[in-house]
Amino acid sequence: MSENSPFIRNIFPYFVSNHKILVLQYPKGKLIAIGGAEDKGTDQEAGEINRNNLNFFELGILKRVVEEAGGIDARIEVITTASTIPYEVGDNYMNAFGKIGCTNIGVLHIRNRQDTANPEYIERISKCDAVMFSGGNQLRLSVTDGGTEFLTILKKRYQEEEGFVIAGTSAGAMAMSKTMIYEGNAARAYLKGEVKMTTGLGFIDSVIIDSHFEKRGRFVRLTQAVATNPACIGIGLGEDTGMLITEGNRMEAIGSGLVIIIDGHDILHCNVADIPDGNPISIENLKVHLCEKGNGYLVKERLFLMEASDGSVIKKQVDVE
Repeated sequence: MSENSPFIRNIFPYFVSNHKILVLQYPKGKLIAIGGAEDKGTDQEAGEINRNNLNFFELGILKRVVEEAGGIDARIEVITTASTIPYEVGDNYMNAFGKIGCTNIGVLHIRNRQDTANPEYIERISKCDAVMFSGGNQLRLSVTDGGTEFLTILKKRYQEEEGFVIAGTSAGAMAMSKTMIYEGNAARAYLKGEVKMTTGLGFIDSVIIDSHFEKRGRFVRLTQAVATNPACIGIGLGEDTGMLITEGNRMEAIGSGLVIIIDGHDILHCNVADIPDGNPISIENLKVHLCEKGNGYLVKERLFLMEASDGSVIKKQVDVE
């Protein structure tokens, strides 16, 4: 088929290599990145362990996870690697999913790289309908899962299997992207070098995800991450809020809070490459979008959608009393 074929040109994105057309396949699975609200065991900014707030984000988001996975009979495996209190967190997920009628839930307490090779765990992630990464420390996820057969299976299923769902909250959401924030005190994030980056699990390229966004004042933290990686779109997830991502591109805001999109593609001035560490950063022409439930965003096109469900740009109808 010719590279000038209307079918290829209009239906599929493509690139040409050695005069051959290579069609780029969209992932068939779904990602659900959630801003978090349950206890993570360790507060990375304060350096404290907290065990007194094991309340989950609203069950509405969990219901959406179950719906996207195929309904209440779906098999969902919870992965507690990121948490320092995995058994408490695992029990909470079992109870929370049970409240909405989904009882076919398993928990994988993967604590090290050896655990990722457990044949039972490999079989379970190969057969389940969805996985859910708990919150905690996202660096635990990248260090434990990076380069393993366990992660390779999840990526393959996400790319090839219609309806397969990978969900994650807080650290579990932040680790989804290829470029990942692993540390950064929000109060000092305006200073160059205070936001630490590494490679995440790599389910999606061209985005950087941050969580607990407005609650912990992380706007500047994500801004510095985007300024040093301007090809990436920043996704700031509020608590009890998430983004459903389909085809690796189309995003839909879910939950009761706010998702903030930070786009650095059109930055005109940025001093971050020219100043020493510890100095304030300066940025001109950063683009920001605020998304409520039902709004959407197309990552590749960098396009805000009023109605994510059908791609409409018609203004949503709002009831005002």
